[in-house]
Amino acid sequence: MIRMNDFLTEPRELRQEMLDAVSRVLDAGWYVLGKEVEAFEHEWAGVCAVRHCVGVGNGMDAIEIGLRALEIGPDDEVITTPMTAFATVLAIMRAGATPVLADIDPDTAMLDPESARRCLTARTKAIVLVHLYGQAGPIDAMLALAKDHEIHLIEDCAQAHGSRYKGQPVGSFGSFGAWSFYPTKNLGAIGDAGAVTTSSAELAGKARALRHYGQTEPHHHQFLGMNSRLDELQAAILRVRLQHLTGWTKRRREIAKMYHAGIHNPQVRLLPPPAEVERHVYHLFVITCQQRDALQAHLKAQGVESLIHYPFPVHKLEVCRSLPQDPLGLKHTERHAASCLSLPCHPGLTEENIERVIQAVNSF
Repeated sequence: MIRMNDFLTEPRELRQEMLDAVSRVLDAGWYVLGKEVEAFEHEWAGVCAVRHCVGVGNGMDAIEIGLRALEIGPDDEVITTPMTAFATVLAIMRAGATPVLADIDPDTAMLDPESARRCLTARTKAIVLVHLYGQAGPIDAMLALAKDHEIHLIEDCAQAHGSRYKGQPVGSFGSFGAWSFYPTKNLGAIGDAGAVTTSSAELAGKARALRHYGQTEPHHHQFLGMNSRLDELQAAILRVRLQHLTGWTKRRREIAKMYHAGIHNPQVRLLPPPAEVERHVYHLFVITCQQRDALQAHLKAQGVESLIHYPFPVHKLEVCRSLPQDPLGLKHTERHAASCLSLPCHPGLTEENIERVIQAVNSF
């Protein structure tokens, strides 16, 4: 079976590098908020072209902590997309704010600026732009919208490690960028991990306090914080894996290029690649098919695993059915959710694997 993600294909040399990093942490005898976290924060801030990085427990916490650092909460509204992992919306709710769901662009599946504009109210304080599937979203349009209405643009970068827009890294455009380093991400740890990136010293300082019980210094709790700290082991492993990110991204783009060149089935639509190659890092390679379930069963029979990202848009989840949304509805989101399918696109795929995937799709 060709897997969606297969960590066992990673080279033994990388495994040894990670084991050496773990040994380094154990030998240091310091396991929480130490030198490895500080080093990774510095390194990831450099990659993202920002002044500050704050390591946190996971990507959902990164969004919540960033929102709370901006004092966005009860009585405030935050516009975002229903075509995202539930964590995006849950983080807004955990901060105490109300998510408002805008529709997507039918070509890219990302947040549609005009739909977002229709969702604006006097209570709107921010827009969370999800760089979905690894592609940088409509940043210029969203920045303009945020500036015109004096609200914050927030970037959910959980799927877009290394993506650039007009040469600038994602996670550096908005008030802050939120990152997940869940194992399946383009840059993944071996457990949960996340980060907030920003060039605001004030926001970074408050985020550092909020992740650590709200402490501004030991035993002085200025804020009602939480326990969401990137630990030393995960930071050390991320530092190792970060050295391989450029090569992994190159391979993902090569795989996507082969899929675009090789998949020819009138029943299957490929999401169009961006004009700028650097804009997409192909965390996921997504196709759409009106007979999606039948296609998925066919691929499985051909030895190809696939997944649906995401089968239920947020507004269809029981706990979110009462959330406000675009007054014109979310028809593009619903169509996409009913037809989208993700193909394997990880760096461990061989040329033979890629050809098998292409043949399996074309033979449907």
